[in-house]
Amino acid sequence: MSTPAASPLMAAPRDALEQGRLGLFPATDFRATDGRCADCAAPPQALWYFQDELIAVPLRNVAGFDPALPAQDDVRAWAQAGHWQPDGQYPSLVWLAAPTLVPAATLSGDGATITFDDGTQRAFTLAPRLPSNESWFNGDSTAWLQPQTLALRGTLSGATFTARTIWPGSFDIDLASLAVAPLQADETLATLVRADDGGARAPAGARLLWERTPGAARAAAGKPVLALMLNGAQGDDDEAHGGHFAVATGYMGARGQWSDWLVNNFYNLDAWGEKGIIASTLTMDAYLTDLNSGQAWYRPSAMLVAVLREPRAALLYQQGVGRVFNHFYRHDFSYRHATANCAGISLDTLRSLGWDVPLVGPTSKLKAWAGLPWMAITEASISSGMQAFDYMSAERSNLFPFVAFNVAGSDLLGRLTRGKTAEQGLEQLLGEDVEALIYVHVPQIPSSRAFGQAPVSSYDEYMSRVPADRAQWKVLPAPPRAFPDALRDVRAPKEELPKSRRAVVVYGVLIAAFALYLMLRLVRRLTQ
Repeated sequence: MSTPAASPLMAAPRDALEQGRLGLFPATDFRATDGRCADCAAPPQALWYFQDELIAVPLRNVAGFDPALPAQDDVRAWAQAGHWQPDGQYPSLVWLAAPTLVPAATLSGDGATITFDDGTQRAFTLAPRLPSNESWFNGDSTAWLQPQTLALRGTLSGATFTARTIWPGSFDIDLASLAVAPLQADETLATLVRADDGGARAPAGARLLWERTPGAARAAAGKPVLALMLNGAQGDDDEAHGGHFAVATGYMGARGQWSDWLVNNFYNLDAWGEKGIIASTLTMDAYLTDLNSGQAWYRPSAMLVAVLREPRAALLYQQGVGRVFNHFYRHDFSYRHATANCAGISLDTLRSLGWDVPLVGPTSKLKAWAGLPWMAITEASISSGMQAFDYMSAERSNLFPFVAFNVAGSDLLGRLTRGKTAEQGLEQLLGEDVEALIYVHVPQIPSSRAFGQAPVSSYDEYMSRVPADRAQWKVLPAPPRAFPDALRDVRAPKEELPKSRRAVVVYGVLIAAFALYLMLRLVRRLTQ
C-alpha cells in the first residue's frame, strides 16, 4: 500500500450522493433522508433505528423479502428461484452518516485546518464525541494522519468543516506494486492475521496471494470485488477479544481506493453500544474510520479481497444479505453472541447462496453438557450455564470471527489454486469470476485508546487472555435498547430456540426422574 504524501489534491467537497458509488451502486440512484422518512420503501422497523441519522435510500427496486419465511430460508428460496443470478434490487437503506464527501484533502500540522484541492483552507473540527465513548482523537492521531492525503465525510458549514469519518490514504491499495506472493509452506491466512500480534502498530500493506493470469491484480482498477473483513481484538474491553467479521462489496478505485465499498455490519440491535454502532449496510470509510464507531480506531484489521471479472457474485451476496437485514430489523431473529453473531449471520448467508463454506464443528459437546450445570451452580445463574452450553456447542466458524475468516478465506484460496469448480450457486460464480485474491492489513489509527491485537480463535485462548476473576474484567457498558412492540409482526415465523433451552429441559427431566427415584426408595424403606 502507498502512503501518499501531500500530493496534488483531486476534488473539492461535494454532496455525498452527487457522483461516485455506494458499493456496487451509483450514488445517484439514492436520495438522502433520515429514518423519519414517510415515503421510503424500507421496512418501518429498519427506519426506526435511524430516526436521527442520515441515510441513503434507493430511488427504485428496494430489496424485498418474504415475511412468512425465516431469513435464511428466504435467501435460499430467492436465490434458487433466480437460478443463482442477482436481480436489480438495492439495499433498503445505507447508513450515510454525513452529507458532504471530501475525496482528497490534507490536514495541517496542528490539526486546526484542512486544505482542499484548490488550496482553500477551512477550520477543521470533529463530530461530537459520544459521552459513552471512552477514548478519542488526540495529538497522536493528528501526527499520524497529517503526512497523508485524506478522504473525509462530514459537514461543511461556512468556514468550518466538521469531520465524521477520516480515511487515511495509506489504506488504499497500491495496485502498481502488487506482485504474486503466495502463501509459503509455513504460512496460512491465520499466521498472516497473527503477525506482529495483529499488527496494530504496523504499517498498512497488501499482498497478492493469487491471480488467474499475470497482471490481473495490477489491472484491478474499476473491477468489482467481494471482500471478507476481520477486525481484531480490542485492547480495552475483555468482552471483545473475539473480534468482528463482515462481508463487503464494491468496485476497486482507480488508484486502489476502497473507502466507498459497502460493508454489511451485523451488531446487537437490542443494546446501546458505547460507540453508537447500529447494525447496517454502510460505507467502508464509516465502518472503519467513523470517529466514534470506526473499527480502525480501536483495533487492527485484516481483509481478503476477491477481485472479480464481473459483479454477479458480489451482487448476489449484496442482494441476498439485504433480505437478511430486512428480517433482522423486524426481529424475525435475534442477534445471539453464540449462535447468530456477526460471523454466523454472514457465513449462513454465504452458505444459503450456494457457497459451501466448510463446517469445523463445536468446541466440545461434552464440555457443553458439563459446563451447563457447573456454571449454573458456581455462578448461581442458570443463564450463565445456558450461555456456556451455547458457546461450547456452537459451530466454531459461526462463533469466532477469526475462524470464519480463516475457514472461508482458506476455502476460497484453496478452490482457486486447485482449480476446483462447482455446478451452481455462489461457489460457481466465484470459481468462474475471481481474477485475483489480495490480503490487506489495516493498522489501528493512533488515539487515546489502547492498542488492540489479533482476535482469538478458541474458547481456551479467550479465557487465557482475561483475568481469572470475572469481577476484574474491563467491560464497557451496553444498556438495553427496547424495540417497540407496535413494530413487531405477529405473522413472522417463530425463531428456533437455542439448544441450551432444550438442554435445560433434559437436565430438568433427569433431575426430576432422579428425585422421583430417591423418593420411591425412601417410601420403600419406610414401608418395609
